[in-house]
Amino acid sequence: MAKRKRSSGKTLSQRLSTHFTALFKLLRRSMKPKTRFQAVMLALIWGFILAGLTLGWYAYELPDILRRADLRQHPAIILQARDGTEFARLGGYRGEPVSVDTLPPHLVKAFLAVEDRRFYDHGALDFLGILRASVHNFFAGRVVQGGSTITQQLAKNLFLGPQRTFRRKIQEAMLAIWLENKYSKDEILSAYLNRVYLGSGTYGVDAAAQLYFNKPAHDVNLREASILAGLPRAPSHYSPLNDPQAALGRGRVVIQAMADAGFLSEKQKINALKPGSPLPKRKPGGAFEGHYFVDWVMDEVNDLIGDQDEDDVTPQDIIVRTTLDIRMQRMAERQVQSMLSSEGVTKKAEQAALVTLGAGGAVRAMLGGRNYVESPFNRATQAKRQPGSAFKPFIYLDAFMNGLTPDNKVLDAPIKAGKWTPANYDGTYHGEVTLRDALALSLNTATVRVAQHLRISEIRKLAAQLGIHTPIANDLSLALGTSEVTLLDLTSAYAVFASGGEAVTPFGVLEIHHKGGEVLYQRGERSMPQLVDSGAISHLDECLKAVVSYGTGKGAAFNGERIAGKTGTTQDYRDAWFVGYTGNLVTGVWMGNDDNKPMDKVAGGGMPARLWRGYMASVAPSDEPGLGGGYSLPQLGNFKRFLEDLFGGHEEPPPPAPEPQPQAEPDEE
Repeated sequence: MAKRKRSSGKTLSQRLSTHFTALFKLLRRSMKPKTRFQAVMLALIWGFILAGLTLGWYAYELPDILRRADLRQHPAIILQARDGTEFARLGGYRGEPVSVDTLPPHLVKAFLAVEDRRFYDHGALDFLGILRASVHNFFAGRVVQGGSTITQQLAKNLFLGPQRTFRRKIQEAMLAIWLENKYSKDEILSAYLNRVYLGSGTYGVDAAAQLYFNKPAHDVNLREASILAGLPRAPSHYSPLNDPQAALGRGRVVIQAMADAGFLSEKQKINALKPGSPLPKRKPGGAFEGHYFVDWVMDEVNDLIGDQDEDDVTPQDIIVRTTLDIRMQRMAERQVQSMLSSEGVTKKAEQAALVTLGAGGAVRAMLGGRNYVESPFNRATQAKRQPGSAFKPFIYLDAFMNGLTPDNKVLDAPIKAGKWTPANYDGTYHGEVTLRDALALSLNTATVRVAQHLRISEIRKLAAQLGIHTPIANDLSLALGTSEVTLLDLTSAYAVFASGGEAVTPFGVLEIHHKGGEVLYQRGERSMPQLVDSGAISHLDECLKAVVSYGTGKGAAFNGERIAGKTGTTQDYRDAWFVGYTGNLVTGVWMGNDDNKPMDKVAGGGMPARLWRGYMASVAPSDEPGLGGGYSLPQLGNFKRFLEDLFGGHEEPPPPAPEPQPQAEPDEE
């Protein structure tokens, strides 16, 4: 009985494991080779079995090729500004479907010369080409040639995406074989020429020809064809819009390749290599503008209508009407370029970002850096930097929510919090000051004292409610802005101040519809919840207006506008901010360096405030109503400091953050 009990106590999986282990041992003993020949044969058999299983698994993971193998030109996504002006086109910029029998022979041969000159002579895979590329790469010590055929490139484009792994290469080969069995060579080459990415948002030769040369693909000459064929290797680098000389240089390489392949005679090659007329400028209205905004808003488009898989794809183009204001966007780019190329050079400020939000959080302008081609990293949405004193409004808003007013007073004097001793920038203190003056003049010790009388957890919670999505310090250092934020988050939080306390969520899409008229998404009127009591917001608004009237943000004032805002500067001048609003138009500006090197005494009240002023004075509507509020003259104990603030607009970075001390785990935000 005891033995039966132990046997029946085993689980089914345990019993199966025991049986399979015994079977494996039996097979291993029976297959143990007795000679070297048997060992080799056994290794080959097992190798074929493992290879077959691997290929079977890779094939199992392939996408549904029967549903996705549509060789028609992919529909474009057309982005329109708020007024309906087209400013970007993704996935087929002004292109018409083409076929190899209607294109000029020199255009087709240019692509074959550099991408796959034996295309019509081999199958799906070019084993000779793979061997040749391997030899060249071996002697070069790096990858200088690729062995992928045009069919393989089309397979990757249709089904797999840009990943470069061994598994992807095997799957790519499988799909290429399938394509070669299903379609003719001309059909495959036509599909490739319609889908290949050629830079600046263009997919296909006709799209690129119209963008770069103001003509359809059927009309391009040999030099233009060579430039187009040179683009797939590095579309951005060889783009005629980004670097005409690099484009021409790459074109000469293509012409030489055409001659080497026998597609051009020596005389034709010499004539083609002669200097020609300058490349034509892109025609007006065809500009691909707002690159940083495009990258950001496309994430929102995908969230709203999903990835356009085969169940949803339509031959019709998709039109997205966005919140972007072309006039504001162009002015932002102009102002940033002007300041960085002049004062930015002497002040060692290499980068800047700017975001403008309209009513409800509509993104009117977005600039994530000085040059998208050089760096597509979006410093407005992706970079996390310390805001310095630009975070102080959260402290004062929480104080006003707890019953204080701008006329309440706080002591501005030396203070010590554990091992941390925050100080004012010049080492002078003003005794008792109003909360209004403490914020307007960005007094560090006064702000820390205000925070001491509040609950840190409530300040952190408030910041999260207003739109700060990054972790906030769980100690007093948060009062001086030591926690990193993004410019978009900080600007959207200030938009809550401008809205009277109503919630604000940044958005960039107004409507999405097919070219035929079918509406896929439409943003209607939305009622936003009241996050903060309007009375507390009114008090804060009064203080933020004082910042610009007589405080550290005087550099942002223009034309008597009722402007509210706050400066921010971090230690050693690594970051400088100004975020402000007039009416319901809110703009945030950040300046700094990607490598976090200090600037040359660039404070938030300096270059950022002046950039904000120059931009907003050009775009802000003069009849936009303010939010009310007012200010009083500062009550200072140090008249010298008052004069410095009145005429200098200078703000010193806050002192170092306190040494880490044991704290409770921060709340999830």
